Amino acid sequence: MTEEIIVSIVDDDVSVRRSTRRLLRSSGFRAEAFASAEEFLNSGWAGETACVILDLRMPGMNGLELQRRLSQNGNRVPIIFLSAHASEEDERSALNAGAVQFLRKPISKEALLSAIRDALGMPS
Repeated sequence: MTEEIIVSIVDDDVSVRRSTRRLLRSSGFRAEAFASAEEFLNSGWAGETACVILDLRMPGMNGLELQRRLSQNGNRVPIIFLSAHASEEDERSALNAGAVQFLRKPISKEALLSAIRDALGMPS
């Protein structure tokens, strides 16, 4: 039952949050959306989240910093980075720190859903 699985979206772009949340909900996932890393950390959802869709570049704490913070707190939640403006070094850093995928925007709905299912160990 995917509706029991919480996927959190952390992105400062409201249109990305809205469209990704709608996609995930229409695919049966429970989706929570946050405008910043700080909002996500303060929400109480970090411990309940099965997978994080994470933007790399955001005001305040960026995606790599959030990834580090979660890891330091012992939270090994699968992270899928989404970015339109990432360097190869950013991608390497994210993957070396344990991200399960690093996807470049724009991305197809099918590719994102496949990445989420892979991260959760679900059949595609």
